[in-house]
Amino acid sequence: MKNKQSLGKSGEQFAARLIINSGLSTVNLNYRCPKGEMDIIARDGETLVFIEVRTRRSSFRGWGEESITQQKAKRLRDIASYYVLQQGYTNWPSLRFDVIAIRWISDNPDSVWIQAAI
Repeated sequence: MKNKQSLGKSGEQFAARLIINSGLSTVNLNYRCPKGEMDIIARDGETLVFIEVRTRRSSFRGWGEESITQQKAKRLRDIASYYVLQQGYTNWPSLRFDVIAIRWISDNPDSVWIQAAI
């Protein structure tokens, strides 16, 4: 079985393929800034989509989609704001915050993609 870091990386790669197959284009993977890290930044038409990926092997501590706290949601919004300012947008773009929760229980992971989760 994968260790936590390896499981997380595998989940992010799985999620990246999922969003590409869904027609979104990836802008940045594992974006880091002083506010924290965003797993995936994508574009859905004119909308910037900030995606948090949560990968779990069991529901022992809850599924990934259940693990987004108010504090984590605020951090994700702060990271998105930093990104938009850093990129020098002259007009504030449309933003969306998604969560992709991956249940990696067997060799065939299952995913739950919650659009506009935050």
